[in-house]
Amino acid sequence: MIKTVLFDLDGTIINTNELIIASFMNALSGIVPPEFTREHIIPHMGKPLDEQMRIFSGRNTVEDLVAVYRAYNLQRHDEMVEEFPYVKDVVEELHRRGIRMGVVTTKMRLTTERALRFFGLYEYMEVIVTIDDVTHPKPHAEPVQKALEALGADASATAMVGDSSADLLSAQNAGVTSIGVAWSLKGEEHLRSYNPDHIIHDMRDLLELVEGSN
Repeated sequence: MIKTVLFDLDGTIINTNELIIASFMNALSGIVPPEFTREHIIPHMGKPLDEQMRIFSGRNTVEDLVAVYRAYNLQRHDEMVEEFPYVKDVVEELHRRGIRMGVVTTKMRLTTERALRFFGLYEYMEVIVTIDDVTHPKPHAEPVQKALEALGADASATAMVGDSSADLLSAQNAGVTSIGVAWSLKGEEHLRSYNPDHIIHDMRDLLELVEGSN
């Protein structure tokens, strides 16, 4: 029985894919070789920003690159993000059914809350766990566990919905139901390799999963 649903943000309920890629390409201009493309970025999406910057730049110290990324990301945010289809409808319906909801993300709180407010989703999320709130980000269990603790929720009655291996592993490590989204840039087959409990192809599929569990 699913009583609580936790969502990843980027690539799951909010389409920030092109904004993220553009922000990386801007920050890494002159740092990475000319053959560096979006295809190098996509496999690592979902990891903490500083970890990705170290991977892409080959540098241990990346605070300057992170600052450039975030400045560009904030500047272009509203014009480059969009809600994935049916997200608002599904969130409203889950709320109507009494399902408790939250967001668990490796994004910082400032931009997480900005995106949620921009699309009218903030009011439905009873807990928001960001990179700023944890010692060990996804794929560690800590972010999901923090959300469970804040809600007083039972892991066995909770689902985590995400678009990356980090989301699925964090869910599995915390003992909650793992749900992958087939619209992930990484591809459905990549997600299936991490053995999620479910894959949904349309956000409305989540309503059926929740209904079927109750």
